[in-house]
Amino acid sequence: MDVVVFSLFIMILTVIAALTGEWWVHLRALKRIPIRIHVNGTRGKSSVTRLISAGLREAGFSVLGKTTGSDPRILDLEGKDRKIHRLQKPSIGEQVRFLRYFSQFRPRAIVLECMAVQPQYQWITEQQMVKSTHSVITNARLDHVEEMGYRLRDIALSLSNTIPFKGTLFTAEQDKLDVFKDVAAKRGTEVNAVTSHGVSHEDMMGFNHIEHPENVALSIAVCESLGIPREQALSGMRKAQPDPGALRIWELEMDGRHFSLVNAFAANDPQSTQRIWNMIKEHPSLDHEHTCAFLNTRSDRVNRTSQLLELILNDIKPDSLFVRGDKMERFEKPYFSNLKGRVEQFSENESAAEFAKKLLSQKGNTLIFGIGNIVGAGFQILDELKKYRIHT
Repeated sequence: MDVVVFSLFIMILTVIAALTGEWWVHLRALKRIPIRIHVNGTRGKSSVTRLISAGLREAGFSVLGKTTGSDPRILDLEGKDRKIHRLQKPSIGEQVRFLRYFSQFRPRAIVLECMAVQPQYQWITEQQMVKSTHSVITNARLDHVEEMGYRLRDIALSLSNTIPFKGTLFTAEQDKLDVFKDVAAKRGTEVNAVTSHGVSHEDMMGFNHIEHPENVALSIAVCESLGIPREQALSGMRKAQPDPGALRIWELEMDGRHFSLVNAFAANDPQSTQRIWNMIKEHPSLDHEHTCAFLNTRSDRVNRTSQLLELILNDIKPDSLFVRGDKMERFEKPYFSNLKGRVEQFSENESAAEFAKKLLSQKGNTLIFGIGNIVGAGFQILDELKKYRIHT
């Protein structure tokens, strides 16, 4: 045999052996974790990951969790947040490393937020990496349309890539439930459709942030399926540390003028934002003379910016609008000219400190509704606004 051909043959065998060894090590790690809960969906993934983890922990389960997104965290065995410091761009290969790391503790359960957006990567993450025993899909809404499709059905089909074979699916999605049921039936997976109807106002008392009843109902259903009594699971969820992007209301004060800031940046798709606005309008503690919409945009999310401006124009109808972002000229005529209230535009080059001061230069007794994207400038502005926060 030619020496070159023989060397190539050996190299191929070596690569195959290495890959086989890696696969065997990964399968062994998965066997050490009997309950694997994979959380996907458009909105609420991080919150549901935290709620399920807390409910299981309250019942004495040894459980580890991991959230992803703009501020990724590990939820350790005691329920404490451990910030993940990445030295490179996020990659789904990260899930493999953390699964192996978690397996060293031999937890009874893990709860992982899906970090993939593209359909093919969602498939790989679930079918090759996590192989979940319990799949959770919170909802299917119009977001990440460039990656998942411009129709709700396309997005639902993309999310269904994390439905396991011969497992259990929990979802609070109603409009596209048929899509999930069809995929689950082909994979021999049981479907549990959950609604918020059984979650009362009393159930929602005790959370130190504004939580969505659908998220709580979904998390309770998962815990109950694992033999945890409803009240015990709910008790644990109330103790859960909220996600950094969780919906909160801050009371702010500057030069004797009072403001209420609703941090709704985590809901950066129009449907979720509108739901939050409808909920905020009815909130008993929020009675203000003026309303201000604060929109933080991304130049690579033109469709999302247009949709949110439509919502502001047609539903929120604020007394003033503060917009931060670049390349905003395209929105002047269709949106800004039709807003009767005051419109202030700021470029991304303006400092977060100056922006925060201008935002609080308005009339007092104003409700500021913060929406859009939180990454980068959003976090910086919130850090500046936090300096004016008063604790009540």
